[in-house]
Amino acid sequence: MKCFNTEGICIPEINYMADTSKTIHQIIDQYVSPGKYFTIDRPRQYGKTTTLYLLEKRLKKDYIVLSISFESADELFTSLSTFAAGFIRKTARILKIQDIPEYICSNWQRPLSKDFPFDDLGQRITELCTDCPQSVILMIDEVDKSSDNQIFLSFLGLLREKYLEQLKGKDRTFKSVILAGVYDVKNLKLRLHPNTEPKYNSPWNVAANFNLDINISPDEIASMLRDYETDWNIGIDIPWMSNTLYDYTSGYPFLVSRLCQIMAQNPPESWSKEGFQDAVREFLKTPNTLFDDMSKKLSEYPELKEMIYNILFQGKRYSYEAENHRIHIGKMFGFLKEDHGLVSISNRIFEMKLYNLLISENETDSKIFTAADMEKNQFIKDGVLDMELVMQKFCEYFEEIYADADNTFIEDNGRRIFLMFLKPIINGSGNYYIEARTRNLKRTDIIIDYKGVQSIVELKIWHGQEYRRRGETQLVEYLEYYHLKKGYMLSFNFNKNKKTGIRKIMLNDKMLIEAVV
Repeated sequence: MKCFNTEGICIPEINYMADTSKTIHQIIDQYVSPGKYFTIDRPRQYGKTTTLYLLEKRLKKDYIVLSISFESADELFTSLSTFAAGFIRKTARILKIQDIPEYICSNWQRPLSKDFPFDDLGQRITELCTDCPQSVILMIDEVDKSSDNQIFLSFLGLLREKYLEQLKGKDRTFKSVILAGVYDVKNLKLRLHPNTEPKYNSPWNVAANFNLDINISPDEIASMLRDYETDWNIGIDIPWMSNTLYDYTSGYPFLVSRLCQIMAQNPPESWSKEGFQDAVREFLKTPNTLFDDMSKKLSEYPELKEMIYNILFQGKRYSYEAENHRIHIGKMFGFLKEDHGLVSISNRIFEMKLYNLLISENETDSKIFTAADMEKNQFIKDGVLDMELVMQKFCEYFEEIYADADNTFIEDNGRRIFLMFLKPIINGSGNYYIEARTRNLKRTDIIIDYKGVQSIVELKIWHGQEYRRRGETQLVEYLEYYHLKKGYMLSFNFNKNKKTGIRKIMLNDKMLIEAVV
């Protein structure tokens, strides 16, 4: 029986997988067939190795494919001679299983020159690509494992030189070269020698930009769910589930597969709205290599961490500029994306995790977190989150703890303070995320999911009665969208004569509960 897989390569015959055949055909038609050299540079656990595997299967019908990996290949990079000999050895095994004539294999494995190993390797590539009955494709996975090594750069230089000579009609070489890794080796920041300035390598400047979207679309997710439903006959609402998975993951392959894997490991009723939220909670609280790497990268790149903090907690907006270093780094690691010309967190799962990571750094020293943690049991009644009580108690604790705080502090930290209060109350049984359409300095809508029940809380800075009325109308629209009768507003009001506390109003058939602090 098939299973969902989140460890290593996925095999269609044994794993439930999205049907990405359209993407594979696009890569072949737009990149391989025209003879382009390119790098599939995507974040960790993005399905790069699986994509190469599927590409290889398809390309073998028309080409000879040399597919290798630099994973655990450190010994290749000790000298030019070692690399050249090791590259020959790795690819010779592949040639033999593709029924290449013996004389070609024997010629490929002849001893290399000790004095000029790369020049000899270049000639060997020419002979191979001349003698083989079909064009030869070179694919290298995990290419950035050793991409800060001068020997690797020399190899790229060799491929580049032969590629250019082939264009002139003066050489024969690989029809297409496909590299895969997290880093784009065209723009990789290197430090090749101690006490030298970092510099950017350019031996791969002949490569085409790989701009294809290899996220899994809702339709592709649905194809995987249909495969699962055929085997198990659970009664999954496939359109709803595939769109919800996409809404939370933006099609990040590992995130999609991991959520499905969690639901598949639980009872059949887990393939429901409440079961999905349970899977999200389990995913966020269980350690995994992707989240571990996220934490490490935030520590390694403090300027990126600052940008993410400002986006999440202060609602700051940054214009998307791909050449900006911290934006480039954030996109490369999969944390950031472009959204209508602005920088945005790449998906809802990452947003939730980043909120949790950044809040956890301050929660032990936060008085409002401690207050909520000590009183958290009172907010849950018969398994239901009492949001009205949450709003009321937040007002009380806020007035007590932040009475002397200045306006600037509250404006910059109001969102973080409320989320820090909310976290211990719903921790373990609920999640929250920010509605992307209102993630700005003026107002924010927080969607809270607690055991399958949603609540919407609008956070805003007080800007007068007219602005409040517009906010109420917009909140009613969101309540209509989410099919809810009750919504909540939290207003940070800096007027000296403000009246703090809770008030209730009816607008159309909706109950709005506003807390003013």
